Amino acid sequence: MPLNPPDIDWSKLDKIKFGVYTPEEREKLVKSYESTITQLTEHEIIPGRIVSITDKYVVLNIGFKSDGLVSLTEFKDAPEQLSIGNTVDVYLESLEDKNGQLVLSRKKAKIVRIWDKINGALQNEETIDGVVKRRTKGGLVVDLFGVEAFLPGSQIDIKPVRDFDIYVGKKMQFRVVKINHPHENVVVSHKILIEKDIEEQKSNILKNLEKGQVLEGIVKNITDFGVFIDLGGLDGLLHLTDLTWGRINHPSDLLKLDQKINVVVLDFDDNKKRISLGMKQLEPHPWDNLPADLTVGSKVVGKVVTVTEYGVFMEIRPGIEGLIHISELSWSSHPKNPQEYIKPNDNLDAVILTMEKEERKMSLSIKQLTEDPWKNINEKYPVGTKFKGVVKNMTNFGLFVELEEGIDGLVHISDLSWTKKINHPSEFIQKEQSLDVIVTEIDTANRRLALGHKQLEEDPWETFTTIFTTGSIHKCTIIKMTEKGAVCELPYGLQGFAPIKQLKKTDGTQAQSGETLPFKVVDFSKESKKITLSHTRIQQDLDKDSKNDTDSKKEMEEKEIAEDVKKVKSKVEKTTLADTHENLKKLKDKITNEDNKELKDEATVSDEPKTAKASKSKKSKTEDGSEDEGEKTKKTKKSKTDD
Repeated sequence: MPLNPPDIDWSKLDKIKFGVYTPEEREKLVKSYESTITQLTEHEIIPGRIVSITDKYVVLNIGFKSDGLVSLTEFKDAPEQLSIGNTVDVYLESLEDKNGQLVLSRKKAKIVRIWDKINGALQNEETIDGVVKRRTKGGLVVDLFGVEAFLPGSQIDIKPVRDFDIYVGKKMQFRVVKINHPHENVVVSHKILIEKDIEEQKSNILKNLEKGQVLEGIVKNITDFGVFIDLGGLDGLLHLTDLTWGRINHPSDLLKLDQKINVVVLDFDDNKKRISLGMKQLEPHPWDNLPADLTVGSKVVGKVVTVTEYGVFMEIRPGIEGLIHISELSWSSHPKNPQEYIKPNDNLDAVILTMEKEERKMSLSIKQLTEDPWKNINEKYPVGTKFKGVVKNMTNFGLFVELEEGIDGLVHISDLSWTKKINHPSEFIQKEQSLDVIVTEIDTANRRLALGHKQLEEDPWETFTTIFTTGSIHKCTIIKMTEKGAVCELPYGLQGFAPIKQLKKTDGTQAQSGETLPFKVVDFSKESKKITLSHTRIQQDLDKDSKNDTDSKKEMEEKEIAEDVKKVKSKVEKTTLADTHENLKKLKDKITNEDNKELKDEATVSDEPKTAKASKSKKSKTEDGSEDEGEKTKKTKKSKTDD
């Protein structure tokens, strides 16, 4: 049934004057109202009282004109707090959203509280607890109150950590060393806490440290140059050379990480807190206790430790080494570089040559294990015998041929060939090739052997004397041009030289490399094995011969005319005038016939090809000149006859 409100006398309300206050009353009422409302600021953490709980939200009273809502999922980590009347901290995100409601968050409040704690730990250098969650690149991930922080591998411990996985799941103490607020990154260190304790330990160790003191340590780190030993908070360096009296390539050959060893203090620096340690010094030096079987002349077996250009260092006992000089590696007078055929760690046999205990030096030899090959050199390689050897080395003046191990001889560059001019042995043969040689000389005192290759054949220059006579002409090929002339190849592999002036051809050009032309021998020296050639001389001699032929013909013609005139004169006295006239007529006809014949010959010459005419130009001029002079002589003689 509907409720019937009581009758209200509205006329009485007008008498009461509802809502009308004096200024004093209004101010009093405002103050009373404001005292019931809490002053709130956004983005702050405030306490809130749970007033009700629904299936999705928790309703909180924060003393504001309206209540706020927080999602029920934000209480999953603390279900025990879900009780009406409990007070929890929340983060005020906004006093009023678009729906006019408060915006609260318990999760953000928790995060802000954690970051405040982390920032405080950084500023106040406080130690905080955390749990290692997992391994990551370069270090570990640590949980600090729900915030993930990075623990670098170098900040886990004072000694290098090789296995990060052993720390996963462990609860450890840390010091915050860096915070990146924009990216919300936190870097922590566990090593810094250990170092504080170690500093105190270092001071105590340095106070009691003395040279020669033997300490126990643990191998902390191994490098190429030595080992760092942990002496209980203070590190010392055990150098590679102080590990053992013998030689090792790397400290890891002798020691391992985390290995406990005894070391002796060699030196230390209080200011720099550096300690030099030694391990080999705990034992006497091997040279102080040499075995009885190590004497001069003893045969030993050792391991190569170092190979240099001048020799090989070999270890025959730990800490006892000897040098095999390059001259003691082989009997050869031209030994190879040891680095080419001997390597470190090779095992070699040798014999002890000298020992100096005070200086701890020893010289060894390998070649002394075999007989000296020069001992019976005259019987094995008598002068004049032929052998086959291997070219081992070359110089500008010759090449060295090895006949056997330790025996080699020199073949001078002039003893390689009878006919060819060789500037360098590499033009004739290459290294490691076989070569037939003959022993020409033995110098036992200086261990030198002179060999020859060309002496395997007879000297052909005796025969060449009859073939390449001065003035003989041979076809030659220019094989090389120089500033002074050309090197020409003659028959039988001989070489001759033509000066630059003797290379001019008939057309005025100069002969070039690769051309094959006739050359005349202008000089042949059997003693110096030299042949001088000329191509230009051939044409010059042809021209000279042509001129001589012309002059001879002219002289013969003049002689014949003179004889005819003489005959005529001798008959003048014996014959009549008619006979004389008849004879003179015959002489005139004879001269006329000869002149006509010469003119006919000239006409024939003028009709020849231009090339033939050019080749005979010089001769024609000579003949023309001869004809002019002959004509003058004939005319003179004719006039005299007429007279």
